[in-house]
Amino acid sequence: MTIGIIGSGAMGAGIAQVVATAGHEVHLLDQNAAALDKALASIGASLRKLAEKGKLTAEATLARLHPTASMADFADCGLVIEAIVEDLGVKQQVFKQVEAIVSADCVLASNTSSLSITSIAAACQRPERFVGIHFFNPAPLMQLVEVIPAVQTRAGLAEEVRAWVQGWGKRPVLAQDTPGFIVNRVARPFYGEAIRILEEGIADIATIDWALTELGGFRMGPFALMDFIGHDVNYRVTESVFNSFFYDPRYRPSFTQRRLFEAGYYGRKAGRGFYDYAPGASQAEPNRDTELGRHIVQRVLAMLINEAADALHLRVASAPDLELAMTTGVNYPKGLLAWANELGTSQVLATLDDLYHEYHEDRYRACALLRRLARTNQPFPTHEPVTAHP
Repeated sequence: MTIGIIGSGAMGAGIAQVVATAGHEVHLLDQNAAALDKALASIGASLRKLAEKGKLTAEATLARLHPTASMADFADCGLVIEAIVEDLGVKQQVFKQVEAIVSADCVLASNTSSLSITSIAAACQRPERFVGIHFFNPAPLMQLVEVIPAVQTRAGLAEEVRAWVQGWGKRPVLAQDTPGFIVNRVARPFYGEAIRILEEGIADIATIDWALTELGGFRMGPFALMDFIGHDVNYRVTESVFNSFFYDPRYRPSFTQRRLFEAGYYGRKAGRGFYDYAPGASQAEPNRDTELGRHIVQRVLAMLINEAADALHLRVASAPDLELAMTTGVNYPKGLLAWANELGTSQVLATLDDLYHEYHEDRYRACALLRRLARTNQPFPTHEPVTAHP
C-alpha cells in the first residue's frame, strides 16, 4: 500500500519514517521546499543511526520516500495521513482537496491530538472512510498510537487500521472520539493537580517533582515534563480539553501556566519555564520530607486514577487499552487501574472524598464506577472491559 503524508514537520516526518521503514512507498507532501529538505535530512540521519546498529538498510528505506509539493501524487495512495497545524478549518479544507484526487477506497486519517475526528470527517464527501491515527512525538521512537473512529466511520475500519498500525511495529489502542482521546485526557491531573499544590503553597516545584519521581516512580516530575513538552503545546492542549468538555472543572487550566505561556516562557526550548535553563542558573533543592512527599503523590495519583476510572466507566476505551496507553504513551510506572487495585479502591475513594469535603469543588468528585467498586471493595478489571452497571 502506498501512503501519503501531509506535512513534513516533526510529526509528519516521523510518521513518514515509520511507514517507510515498514515497507510502504511514501509520498511526503509539503509546499515548503525548505521544510521538505529539512525533513529528509532528519529522516536520513535517523535511519543511518539505526543502520549502524544493524536494524535496517537506510538506503532502501530512503528510496521509498518521495518528497512532493503536488497533491496529485496521492492518486495511487491507499491511505493518506494529515499531520499539519491544529486548526479545524485548515484540516477540513485539506481533506476536501485530498478527496478530489484519491480513489474511492482510499482511507483518510488525521494525526490530530486535540480536535474532533468527527468534525474533520464532516467536511468529507465520504466520511465513512475517515479515522484518527494519533502518533506520539517522536513517532519513530514512541510505541503508542491511538486509533479513533469518527461517528461516521464505517464499521470495522478502526480495527483494520489498528492491524495496519500493529504491522508498522507500533502498539495501537482504540479510543472513542472524545476530547483528549485517552492519554491527553487521563494525564491532565498529573499537571493540573501538581500546579494546584504549588499554587496553594503546600510545596514548591522542586519538591513536587522530587516526590512524584523518587516516591511515585514517575520518570519525570510534572513541572520538568511540562517544560520538556513546552507550554505552547501543553497549555494549549489543557485549554482545548477544558473547552471541549464544556468547561468541566476537572480540566480547568491554571493561571500559573497561562502566565508562562503568555510570557513566552515555553520551557526548555525557550530557556525558561517553571525552571531556569540558562547556563549556570541555580536550581532550588527539594524538601525531602517523606510525609509531605507521600501526601503529594497520594493526591496526584488519586486524581489520575479517578480520571482513568471515568474513562473506563464512559467506555472511552477498554481497560487493557487504558493501561497500555498510560504505560507506553506517557511511561507511567504502572497502569492506573492496576495501581488503584494495589492501593485499594476504597483508599483511593477516601482520598478523593477528603479533598472534596475540604474544598467543595467539583474537580474532586469521585467517578461513579470507582465509588461503586470501593463500596464493595472490588478491584478494577485490568484485562477485560468492565461489566455493565447491575
